[in-house]
Amino acid sequence: MAKRRGVLVAKAPGNHFLITQWRIVKTGLQNFARNLTLAIAAIAVMVITLTIILFSLITSATFNNTVQQITDKIDISVYLKDDVGAQKREEVIDQFKALENVKSVEFVSKDQALEDYKKANQDKPDLLAAISQTDNPLPASLRVKPKDPNKIEEIRTFIESPDIKALQSDATSYSGERKDAIDNITSATRFFQTAGLVGVAVFAIVSMLIIFNTIRMAIFNRRDELQIMRLLGASTWFIRGPFVVETVVYGVIASILSVTICHFLFVVSSSTLGASSFGLLDINFASKYFSDNFLLILTGQLVIGILIGAVSSVIATQRYLKFKTPK
Repeated sequence: MAKRRGVLVAKAPGNHFLITQWRIVKTGLQNFARNLTLAIAAIAVMVITLTIILFSLITSATFNNTVQQITDKIDISVYLKDDVGAQKREEVIDQFKALENVKSVEFVSKDQALEDYKKANQDKPDLLAAISQTDNPLPASLRVKPKDPNKIEEIRTFIESPDIKALQSDATSYSGERKDAIDNITSATRFFQTAGLVGVAVFAIVSMLIIFNTIRMAIFNRRDELQIMRLLGASTWFIRGPFVVETVVYGVIASILSVTICHFLFVVSSSTLGASSFGLLDINFASKYFSDNFLLILTGQLVIGILIGAVSSVIATQRYLKFKTPK
């Protein structure tokens, strides 16, 4: 109630709510400025966390692109006998396309096979001379490209069926050393994709634990003040709110810093060092991926940073001060 010219006037509940929220935000910002040393330590940990997560995601996307480029080159050639007519060949192509894991089927004629052979061996005059002395010995073939090289078993089973086997002049390219190479690539693909996901999860969990403990230290340092506020009848949110605001500020600052650091590192690696790749990590693709998705990455980092800060502070206050949520 407020007295105005001798008349008692009740304050609007909405105004009281807004004033309370503003006090919570103001207290959180004051705590941030008052505990700048602890804030810098917490922000540093969050920057490391978010930078690790961001680099893990970009590295994963870059590696997936590299793997995709490798797998796009994986195909299986089915060599046909010379007496296989056009009608029968088209029937076989349709049967291949009906398989779930077949991306495309390309017919390579005998003449095209000879041209490809000459291009592949243009620096080997002995081989070119030997093949020019005879009629074209190379068979026509069907070049089958799978959608997922990890699921090549269906295609292999179809190729080895009696009807298709009878049309083949030679063993398919999915045999011998090539088969081992394809199998090794597919196994490596599965391993690195799984390892990448596990790595991101581990880094995220470890970093959240570090941030959680950092925030709990801040609460411990102010435990007397918080206990007094509780004894004076302050609500749970009024006590917890400033911590949430403070850690949200940590998250916002850390997110911006982590994105800035990543941008700086990409600029240095691509211009100053003149690097285009580090092993399987294609720096040019990673830099382009970062630039093309900058707004999405920045938004994602802000969301992750705010969530990490807010959730960690809520859990820390809940566990340490054993607050009970009012009914």
